[in-house]
Amino acid sequence: RLPPDEHRHVVSAALRRPPRHGRGPLLLYVLDVMELPDPVLPQLLALLGPDVPAAAVLVVGNKVDLLPADCRGHLGRLRQRVAAACARAGLRGAALVDIRLVSAKTGFGVEGLISRLQRSWKCAGDVYLLGATNSGKSTLFNALLCSDYCKSRAPDVIDRATVSPWPGTTLNLLKFPIINPTCDRIFRRQERLKEEATKTEDQLSNEEKRHLNQLKKQGYLVGEVGRTFQQQKSSSEIDFDPDMLSYSMDEDPRDLSKNHEEMEEFTHNEVKDARWCFDTPGIVKEDCVLNLLTEKEVKLVLPSHAIVPRTFILKPGMVLFLAALGRIDYLEGEKPAWFSVLASNLLPVHVTTLSNADAVYEKHTAQEFLKVPMGGEERMKEFPPLVPQDITLRGIDTTEAIADIKLSSAGWVAVTAHAEEELLLRAYTPKGTALVVREPPLLPYISSIRGARIPGTPAYRTKKPPSFVENLRTSGSR
Repeated sequence: RLPPDEHRHVVSAALRRPPRHGRGPLLLYVLDVMELPDPVLPQLLALLGPDVPAAAVLVVGNKVDLLPADCRGHLGRLRQRVAAACARAGLRGAALVDIRLVSAKTGFGVEGLISRLQRSWKCAGDVYLLGATNSGKSTLFNALLCSDYCKSRAPDVIDRATVSPWPGTTLNLLKFPIINPTCDRIFRRQERLKEEATKTEDQLSNEEKRHLNQLKKQGYLVGEVGRTFQQQKSSSEIDFDPDMLSYSMDEDPRDLSKNHEEMEEFTHNEVKDARWCFDTPGIVKEDCVLNLLTEKEVKLVLPSHAIVPRTFILKPGMVLFLAALGRIDYLEGEKPAWFSVLASNLLPVHVTTLSNADAVYEKHTAQEFLKVPMGGEERMKEFPPLVPQDITLRGIDTTEAIADIKLSSAGWVAVTAHAEEELLLRAYTPKGTALVVREPPLLPYISSIRGARIPGTPAYRTKKPPSFVENLRTSGSR
């Protein structure tokens, strides 16, 4: 793990390289939309510094596949939230090329991002992927590596970026050469995209259907990243050497990998004028609960599949726990209010009374009941205690949330209350982590995505909205 200062030093040193093509770099800043307000975005201009060549910035809001659509047009609203965050960070005007929403994991929006890059940036200069740890930056690098943005032979030559939930794992500047988007290539690419957009799921192969169904289970928004330009194989013949494959009964099989799977390399002519796309080390977020967790705990906390919202109706005097990483007490109010939890589906949510809350925390922290952190009494000796912050909110409507209470990077709780109803809440996160009241909320109508009330409990049955595939025609449509 690299300390935050060292992360910044590595990234700044890379950006200070003199421009090789008479142009400063394009910074492809990858932002996790669930982390808004992004703690690293305001540091971006300082990271560049006065001695960095003039750079353009394209902000990529990632992980939109994990969020359910709370109403029509939710992506437009998410984009507005990202745009507002960019404006607050001082990113505006000519320096901000565009804002795109994608899922690097499921491919949603990636083809559109590539088209935007080829149309506006072309091959003007090098491109650097920047972002906080766990923003999905390396996943996007791998998606671009296997797309029309990369020279066709490069995926066979270049290692993929390491994708890991552990901060600071991308320690080397991996890179691939950007393809030159000539008029012919852009035309052929557009023809491929048009042809693919006419297909329905019924016209996909069995393998493609299996892959698509797997992506639908993982995210709400799904796309496909294809390749227009494939590297031509010099020969379809199989190099078969029976002497190399044979061995006697008294010796081990020979390791043929070194002879037959030698790493290809680019020739000088292939890359002498190339523009490169670099993957940089993720910048560690300060005041983040993930910094307190083990690798096993991080895997439980970071959502890997589409988040299914869990809604509870609480009366004053009730308490909601999100694992042992966050707690919200409903202290004062005239009427019940709705609390919708958006966090990893693997994190448990428990509701109890204010009089029992401390006992529940003391008894079940680091045990299976609250799940994270894990490891019993020994683990809790080094884990910081929960510290409170009082919050006052005023209701808008029973269908629209007032605000999100963001429990560091563990997730958030959207609070919905009756119009003009004043609520006094007390929220807790581990000492040294950031608790943010996000107004307006990211998904204001999220409490509507719920099933029937479970009798005898404050919980509603969960409801998972259907997935949407962006570049396939609906079956039966023309």
